This record gives sequence, structure tokens and C-alpha cells, in this order.
Amino acid sequence: MSEALMSTNFFFPHQKNFIRGKVRDIYEIGEEHLVVITSDRISAFDHVLPKAIPYKGQVLNQIASRFLQDVTHIVPTWLTHTPDPNVSIGVKCIPFKVEMVVRGYLSGHAWREYQSGKRLICGSLMPDGMKESDRFPTPLITPSSKAETGHDIDMTPQEIIDKALMTEAQLQKVMNIALQLYDYGNKEANRKGLILVDTKYEFGTKQGEIYLLDEIHTPDSSRYFYLEGYEERQKNNEPQKQLSKEFVRQWLIEKGFQGLDGQTIPTMTDDVVSSITNRYIELFEKIVGKAFEKTDYTNATERIENNILACLQDIGYKF
Repeated sequence: MSEALMSTNFFFPHQKNFIRGKVRDIYEIGEEHLVVITSDRISAFDHVLPKAIPYKGQVLNQIASRFLQDVTHIVPTWLTHTPDPNVSIGVKCIPFKVEMVVRGYLSGHAWREYQSGKRLICGSLMPDGMKESDRFPTPLITPSSKAETGHDIDMTPQEIIDKALMTEAQLQKVMNIALQLYDYGNKEANRKGLILVDTKYEFGTKQGEIYLLDEIHTPDSSRYFYLEGYEERQKNNEPQKQLSKEFVRQWLIEKGFQGLDGQTIPTMTDDVVSSITNRYIELFEKIVGKAFEKTDYTNATERIENNILACLQDIGYKF
């Protein structure tokens, strides 16, 4: 089993704060910048699993940085530099405490809600007579609160406004941008033989302007189906072949874990970890369209630290 980057613990010049998220280690530098290191940690059902997944961080960071650079014709993004395969550096924004989830197909959480008999999700109507993995007539936006801890909570647009998480004008603009991003992402996926099933976007503001934050169109934030054979599988009521983190959730469910109180995270064998690595690499190669180049883990933390320091000096920090 390969090594993996479980966590980092740096202290950089001009560092103001440090936040360890479920997957990312975030360093606030000065008043203007964030250094985001994408580790190999993996989370599901709002729990970080005990074992890290080799190369997962590199996959996420490189897919996200690719798409963040590609969508600047739609919306400004926080990203300015990618000095290392596991690192992104960009501008600090004030984040909205809302995630914009765009669903083009009935899958995952929406399907579980649909199965329970619900037809409204976050104020959006899901038509009767649908089956799992069917395409919605038009993509739905199903926002959720961005919880500091625990599970995110579905919200309607009106609840977002009532709780003053966004103004009505901000919400309308962000929802419009989210639909444009999804349309772009799905067209890109189709060109590579995939379907972008659903995905989430996070936004914030800097000097009054809306920015796209975090990651986009990665297997942690998105679900993909294979385009070839999709119609036939739907016609035959067969499960869709997919590339996403959903298979990790399904494995956990089969082992009796859904993040509920009293449940124990199942043991991940080396074979399970290796299979997850291979899935992440497969998605990278499908969506990016080139072979994945594994970064050497030898002295990984030293490499990351040196690349970040060199980039901060290039930006203009003196130390």
C-alpha cells in the first residue's frame, strides 16, 4: 500500500489562522490569501474515515484547479496559483453559509428522498413517475446549509432569504451562475464520455463581488455517470455505471454505517483503499482527458512546504 498525505501542520510567515477541514488544511496568510492543501483524507456521511486514500488529494486538487481556471468566463474564482499538485493558493473571500447543489438527474440524496415519498426538495418539484437515475426535465437547485459540524440541512430559497444568509439579489445571481456552471460542466463531461449527474458549488464575496470558492466538478463534490450505455441501462432498469464518491457511501451503508449515533465506521482493508484510489484516478483521467501522473510521496511535506514558501515570495510576501 502506498503512503498517503493524512495531514499537515505548518506555520508559515504571515500566517493568521489555520483550519483543518474534513479533507483540506487551510492556512490564512496575511489579510488577502488562503493556502489550501488537499490531503488524502476521505469523508462520508460527515465523518472522516480512519484511513487516507493515496493520491486522492492530488486528484481533487488538480481537477478543481483545472475547472476553476476554465470557468472564469462565467464567474471570478478564488484561485490564483497552484504551486504543488496538492496545493491551491487564492484570494480570501467572505463565504456564504450555503451550498448550491445542482441536480440534473434523480440520484443520491434526491433519490432517497423520492423513495420515501417526497416530491418537494428544497422547494423544487420532482415529477411523479420517475425512477432512479432518470434525467430531470430541467436541472434543479437544491441548496443546503453549510454546517460547521454535523449534517448539512436542505433549505428552500425563501429560507435562505429569511435567515439572511443571502439577499434576494445575491441568491438569484448565485443560482443563475450555478446553473451556468452546471451546464458548462455537463457539456465538458459529455465530451469526455461522462454525464455530470449532480454537483455542488460554494460562493462568497470580496469587495461586493461574487466569487466561486472551494472545489468544483471533482468526485468529492460531484457525481458522474458513463454516457455510453446510459439510455440502455435506464431502459433495462439496471444500475448506472458511475464515477463518484457514492460507491464509498454505498459500501458504508452495506456495512451498516450512515453516520448515525451509535454506529461504528467499518474497517477499510488495503484492497478497499486501493479500489477507492483507482476510482479517483479513473475519474481524473476521464474528465481531464490525460494520464494521471502520480506524485512521489517521498518527503511530501517538505516538498509542499517549499513550494508554498516559494509561491508566497513570488506573490510579494517578504520573510
